[in-house]
Amino acid sequence: MTTARARSVHAVVAVVAWVAVVLQLVLVVKGTVILVDDDPPGLAARIYRFFAYFTIQSNLLVAITSTALAREPALDRPVWRVVRLAGLVGITVTGLVHFVLLRPLLDLHGADWIADKLLHVAVPLLAVAAWAAVGPRPRITAREAAYALCWPVVWLVWTLVVGQVGGWVPYPFLDAGAEGWGAVALVSVGVTVLFLLLFAAYARLDRRLRATPEGLRVPR
Repeated sequence: MTTARARSVHAVVAVVAWVAVVLQLVLVVKGTVILVDDDPPGLAARIYRFFAYFTIQSNLLVAITSTALAREPALDRPVWRVVRLAGLVGITVTGLVHFVLLRPLLDLHGADWIADKLLHVAVPLLAVAAWAAVGPRPRITAREAAYALCWPVVWLVWTLVVGQVGGWVPYPFLDAGAEGWGAVALVSVGVTVLFLLLFAAYARLDRRLRATPEGLRVPR
């Protein structure tokens, strides 16, 4: 894969991810209701809730890192490695969790349906396919995986604490009031195990797949 093609692949992922995030933000500002039955809250609360979704955070990480890679396909910095890996694993979890747990709950139409499919289907598929095709690789070690895991753990703790204080959680399977702490704990452990498995899988593939993009000096 040449440098020019790598830039093009990352640019496509970046554009789709930014479009997905911006479209959903516009819908939220307009008062779109997602996964709740009551009237939408005030604008400030809607904006907070928008950014509180793991889906949005993972799409933002993909958008930011893909934009950087579209400019420099062999980009390599210690912190950047962590952010890139967190986005890659996070967007994979976003797609899987949506397919298994959230898809049956949604009945969306029009722009809401388009935003949902972009955030939960298109971006996850494109991000993983882009990594498989153009990398950059190698970039993953146990240290990067450990640091990258901090983000979903902090997100989960914050979400559960805020849910107890304010009564709102972004996903129904994390609602202890409705589901019970046993069910929430079970889902939390299951998703954490999924994260660990994905970090291990990506690390293994990072070592076994060919170094890419080809023809580029891998920065130290």
